[in-house]
Amino acid sequence: MTPTLNQLHEAKTALDAPLFSDLPGDIDISFEFFPPKTEKMGETLWSSVATLSPLGPRFVSVTYGAGGSTRERTHEQVVRIQKEAGIPAAAHLTCVNATKDEVDEVARHYWEEGIRHIVALRGDPPDGASAYAPHPGGYENAADLIAGLKKVADFEISVAAYPEVHPDSPDAQADIENLKAKFGAGADRAITQFFFDPECFFRFRDEVAAAGITAEVVPGIMPVMSFAAVQRMSAMCGTAIPSWMEGLFDGLDERPAARQLVSATIAAELCRKLYAGGVRQFHFYTLNRAELSYAICHMLGKRPAGDTA
Repeated sequence: MTPTLNQLHEAKTALDAPLFSDLPGDIDISFEFFPPKTEKMGETLWSSVATLSPLGPRFVSVTYGAGGSTRERTHEQVVRIQKEAGIPAAAHLTCVNATKDEVDEVARHYWEEGIRHIVALRGDPPDGASAYAPHPGGYENAADLIAGLKKVADFEISVAAYPEVHPDSPDAQADIENLKAKFGAGADRAITQFFFDPECFFRFRDEVAAAGITAEVVPGIMPVMSFAAVQRMSAMCGTAIPSWMEGLFDGLDERPAARQLVSATIAAELCRKLYAGGVRQFHFYTLNRAELSYAICHMLGKRPAGDTA
């Protein structure tokens, strides 16, 4: 993709100091939460919703546990967020451990509750399984699930994309073809797995465009809450961690405030470089914590609705 003059100007600006000066806040944002397991975790989630909702997210999504293990809790939180917080809410839905009829019934319940947006995913293997296999009588994969959901109702559908290739894909080309099949089945946008190198996203964006995909591809941003946890997640999903990152978090296990400052700096710089490359949509994996995502949005010029300061 050839950069435009505006993007070249942005690229220069991103290298000048101060890095975040005069950003107009012309970005669209969305946030991901997970359903809480305890009352205290529920309080943390709702505190985060209250903190982030004034920023005017396009939507927030709520994840679906491995093997559909959080189905009821996901449903409860999605409906509550949309009704009580007034934010468009999206429910994650997978193919795992359910027949087509069962998945369709869940989708119908969402539609009846006013939920119009589904994040449609194949899903991870259920506990005890070494590899994914379609459930007997279930949807085979994400593209099959999307086609089924579109028969239930005219949902807005987001899907997953993998700049560093899904671990189950034989190669990058097969991964792109799978993404293309999702859009062919009716998906509206893709949200990427988290990554830490902006060039990784730009290469992927170019590959997607070369494949004839014109739909929106939104970078997924993971502010680091715990470096050890990110290492575990990265190993599972195939995300590369830059060699310099471990050194920046070294010695901060017992210094959470300092760790947050480092994490916000890393994620904000990643977003600033993406912005310089023309990105205007960002999806934040919050892990139910608001402050890091809020700080990053603030540095990108995003302010609460009505706040012109």
